[in-house]
Amino acid sequence: MPIGFQDFDIDGFLRDNWQKRPALIRNPWTDWSNPLDPDELAGLACESGVESRLITQSADAIELELGPLPEGRFGQLGRKPWTLLVQAVDHYVPAVAALIEPFRFVPNWRIDDVMVSYAVDGGGVGAHFDHYDVFLIQGLGRRRWQVGGPCDAATELLPHDELRLLAHFEPTDEWILEPGDILYVPPGVSHNGIAVGDDCMTYSIGFRAPSRRELLGSWTESLLDKLEDDDRYADPDLRKQANVGEIALEAIDRLHALVTQPLRDRDAFAQWFGQYTTAPKYPEVDWSPDQPVSEEAVRSLLAQDVALLRNPASRFSYVRRSSDDVALFVNGAPFDCAGGAASFARRLCAHNRIVAEPADSRSPTIELILELLNRGSLAFDTEH
Repeated sequence: MPIGFQDFDIDGFLRDNWQKRPALIRNPWTDWSNPLDPDELAGLACESGVESRLITQSADAIELELGPLPEGRFGQLGRKPWTLLVQAVDHYVPAVAALIEPFRFVPNWRIDDVMVSYAVDGGGVGAHFDHYDVFLIQGLGRRRWQVGGPCDAATELLPHDELRLLAHFEPTDEWILEPGDILYVPPGVSHNGIAVGDDCMTYSIGFRAPSRRELLGSWTESLLDKLEDDDRYADPDLRKQANVGEIALEAIDRLHALVTQPLRDRDAFAQWFGQYTTAPKYPEVDWSPDQPVSEEAVRSLLAQDVALLRNPASRFSYVRRSSDDVALFVNGAPFDCAGGAASFARRLCAHNRIVAEPADSRSPTIELILELLNRGSLAFDTEH
């Protein structure tokens, strides 16, 4: 299992490549081994609630099937190229979740999930582009990656109801990735991956990049729930106009201020965005423990230096309000943290596994730990 990078210039990568140009990174891991067996991936694709897709190719068409897939489906595929894609595998397999850790030089709120693909010889999803950054880690077998030019909303796509494939793709670079190799592709850059031989597994670490439209729509929608209907336009200094048909510039200024003033509340926006960006990817999944955890049990385990583990399916971020005060956000829920609780919150967001300090057994930190345990966002590492 990889434990990190042994030779990777993070500062140089961020300066020269991040959101600028692709980067081929030849096996930088201290000790690479493929973290997931292909049969395990196939098993996940058959489970209800797990987002999966099966892409099959023929001479004149690419077809898409959405999961959950019947258990016998893979035995029916024959010799034509096919690819299995399973989303958010890091939620279910800790060894896959561990792949994210070396990439934590990107803030938590930008990280989406780890999609895992399995393909037979010649399999792929077709030439396409994404709106987000992605690191493509070759886990098993070999894959030929081709990278082309930039794309945007005007780029012509093939007619397909469910796949956004490029109508024209001209590669400018091409590499064959071996196990442990990584290809970084910035947003909007066209690329195409084709399996070379069978048993080709690729781990795609994707990043979130909310659009202006998405942010504005969601932020204003949240504001509407808080605005009073009697907060209306007023003009107590109204004077007679030369032409009653004119909408006066003074009125436009007031109307514009009426609309934009709530949008300019930076603190309110930070509070909303913390909840918005940490909302769980699959909110319908209940990760809470079968039996509620008691405060007595928490104190006992903390006293034994049993480490706390973050649930890989939970999202943790915080906003600093002052040197001693932070707003912690976990799966869309806000927690006001000050003093020792703020220190704990910062450590919790920085590491997926922490051993509590003596001060963490005080209130209100102990109440925060208890709440997160019973929400299923934290768990004690009782196996080590």
